[in-house]
Amino acid sequence: MRTIGNLLWFIFGGFFMGLAWWLYALLAFVSIVGIPWGRACFVLGKFAFLPFGREAINRRELTQRGDIGTSVFGTLGNIIWFILAGLWLAIGHIITACFLAITIIGIPFAIQHIKLAGIALAPIGKTVVDIEIANAARRANADARVASMRR
Repeated sequence: MRTIGNLLWFIFGGFFMGLAWWLYALLAFVSIVGIPWGRACFVLGKFAFLPFGREAINRRELTQRGDIGTSVFGTLGNIIWFILAGLWLAIGHIITACFLAITIIGIPFAIQHIKLAGIALAPIGKTVVDIEIANAARRANADARVASMRR
């Protein structure tokens, strides 16, 4: 089912939005200073090409430890990203979602574009993993919180 969803997705907007992500990645890499943003764009561009069966998750939530992308520097990077590119990618995903939501068959694709629009606003500190891995990480975090509350 994931393969069929990804194939239909690729045809109905995923290809063009994935290219938009990769275009911003190339622009970021050219600037040298934007390499961290470019790396995130390539990861999320690949996700924008074929999103079904995978999920974007905060790295802190996945690994249960922080890194530079999930710290204050990541927040600062997301603010800069939002101003320079994030808003425009989000608008592209929203417009595509509006067109897809007109038809019943396009509604699941529209929902995925809305999710990608949210990710486009703040991609630093996120990574893409299989849905099963994201659910396992969330379950482990919940178990750790419950265990700490019981103490």
